[in-house]
Amino acid sequence: MASVFIYHVVGDLTVGKPEIAEFYETETVESAIRAIGESTECGIPVWKKKTHVGIVESSEMRQQRFVGILNSLDIVAFLAKAECLEDQEKAMKTPVSEVVVPNNSLLRLVDPGTRLIDALEMMKQGLRRLLVPKIVVWRGMSKRFSILYNGKWLKNMGISNNSSNNLSPGANRASSSSTTSMRDKFCCLSREDVIRFLIGCLGALAPLPLSSIFSLGAVNPNYSSIEASLPAIEATHKPPGDPSAIAVVEPTPDGQYKIIGEISASKLWKCDYLAAAWALANLSAGQFVMGVEDNVTPRSLPDNSTNSMVADNNTVNGVGSTRPKKFSSRSIGFTPSGPCFGVSRTSSFGISRSMYRGRSAPLTCKITSSLAALMAQMLSHRATHVWVTEDESDDVLVGVVGYADILVAVTKHPAALNQANRSPEGLATEIPS
Repeated sequence: MASVFIYHVVGDLTVGKPEIAEFYETETVESAIRAIGESTECGIPVWKKKTHVGIVESSEMRQQRFVGILNSLDIVAFLAKAECLEDQEKAMKTPVSEVVVPNNSLLRLVDPGTRLIDALEMMKQGLRRLLVPKIVVWRGMSKRFSILYNGKWLKNMGISNNSSNNLSPGANRASSSSTTSMRDKFCCLSREDVIRFLIGCLGALAPLPLSSIFSLGAVNPNYSSIEASLPAIEATHKPPGDPSAIAVVEPTPDGQYKIIGEISASKLWKCDYLAAAWALANLSAGQFVMGVEDNVTPRSLPDNSTNSMVADNNTVNGVGSTRPKKFSSRSIGFTPSGPCFGVSRTSSFGISRSMYRGRSAPLTCKITSSLAALMAQMLSHRATHVWVTEDESDDVLVGVVGYADILVAVTKHPAALNQANRSPEGLATEIPS
């Protein structure tokens, strides 16, 4: 199992990754919506512009220019403000510097020779993106012998006890020839990229993939939630953290909570942002996730001045021509998928539980689900998390599993950690000639 983490480096995961195009904080919200639609993990890194054009940047200079990660939930919460709903055109032209939450610790520049185990440790501590220099000619390492970088043992690559935020001197000197060729070319690795890599190595991770997420301790009980009867806008008063998702729940007589939907960056990823913003500001949480097209009166709908924009053939995320339109789960990108599931039930806020189930239904799994099944489910839906329910009930919420929880689960196995933490010199005898 440990060979997956030791004999692979970050550079192995960059094959085929496109060069990153920096998105600057001076860009507009409208531009950010387009960029997020093409992003991974429903968010984009935001940068400050270079102060000295034409000068080769050091890794420290580039790191200092990073502002934070902007996701779809941040934008919808911003557009739901009263002043934005009153003047949507002005809101869409707002620079993203007024929307993004500054957090310089979410991205780190690392050397391509950084061991995968070290990259996982950084991501377990909260890192969400790895900025990796692109190497034009890949040489000096292979997937089997990647603990060697240009013939030298890798030591303290990318993370250390003293400073986990800076590249080690050895990393900067790993290859002068490759450094020259990749000065201004970088690609960005997300946690989704790492999970996709790991799911291709399930055999090497045995027996963990077939173990239940509960037995591995991957279920996080500390999730954000909001009751369905409360105003949806209250979900944005306190940032949900990681994952960027708030469960919409209904209490049961025995003190438990049933999940009926979620307000999250992944659900809002490619939605009609203006329609979602109006709904967030005016509807209850339950109405927001279920849709209210058949339950509202014309008096409760927005007038023409605040109607959402409807995309033409050449527009993105609803930035284009406008026409009056009622809000529904379809309006924010949720679509029904065939007939309703089971018997129609009416919850306490008066909306049919069977309405618009499809994409509006939260992604859930059982507490007894295997790690491999959960990883496949998450990747197939391009989701940043999966809600976990009791084994006996499809609705009673237990917790959530996100990317960080998976990384903790696959790296905490004693055998993997003991072998991975051994010195490169100690491993030399185990490498076949």
